[in-house]
Amino acid sequence: MQAPCIHVAILQHAYQGDRLSTLEHTARMLECSKQLHPSLDLVVLPELHPYAYFCQHEDPSYFALAQHYPEDIQFLSQLAQKHRVVIVGSLFEKRMEGVFSNTAVVFERNGDIAGIQRKMHIPDDPRFYEKFYFTPGDDFAPIQTSVGNLGVLVCWDQWYPEAARIMALKRADMLIYPSAIGWFNDSSESAQDKALQREAWRGVQRGHSIANVIPVITSNRVGLELDPSGHTQGLQFFGSSFIYGAFGKELALGGEEEEIVYACLDLEESRATRLMWPFFRDRRIEAYGALLKRVVEES
Repeated sequence: MQAPCIHVAILQHAYQGDRLSTLEHTARMLECSKQLHPSLDLVVLPELHPYAYFCQHEDPSYFALAQHYPEDIQFLSQLAQKHRVVIVGSLFEKRMEGVFSNTAVVFERNGDIAGIQRKMHIPDDPRFYEKFYFTPGDDFAPIQTSVGNLGVLVCWDQWYPEAARIMALKRADMLIYPSAIGWFNDSSESAQDKALQREAWRGVQRGHSIANVIPVITSNRVGLELDPSGHTQGLQFFGSSFIYGAFGKELALGGEEEEIVYACLDLEESRATRLMWPFFRDRRIEAYGALLKRVVEES
């Protein structure tokens, strides 16, 4: 049975130039986080955190990164066991020849794998060419852990209320979104456009927290990562990781630099709030058939 208060840390960090250096950096940040918060229960890392964000460019040589999946699993498993925390990591997985996934892996306090969730919605946009690399996952399913049922979704999944709702209906205690989102490092976006993008990103996920009366934990990476093709342009990851309690209450908000974003989640508050805001009771499931259609034709 999970404790009513879950101590959570997001390790908001940057890519360190190579995979091994970045994993060691993750380990140092976790060590520091555990020293600052000895009662730490749950640690969330950014999307694809051991690697450069290689999806800025379509290059088949990057598929070789997935060969490190077993090693990365072992590294994070040992960290979870050492610090007795649940860890949500995000890795590049090869399932078979020609089938690769952007996979969130959840490690229990003893280092065992509690479960995985493969990214379901795959973007294909300038400098986010993920459809070249990733096959969508198969289902939405919370992962049972010692800190509760974790509704883990990955980055682009965060824009879809259907995914959040399904996780909540399947009794997730919280939603967790490892993310990699940033701005173009050129003059194509104004300061106003950038601010609007970040507010939309936060706003849609706060909506998930409110509509499902559930905490939301969202990590992001930071730092400038140039286009791997060698161009000077690239992505500036803006951090701003956050933690919302039930009903959209802001508990913690990160800046644009590396930091540990920490909060304590009160799961009893979620349950109490649902009694007063019974959104699930009043759902009209018999009228939602149109959600299963790609396009609803005019009648």
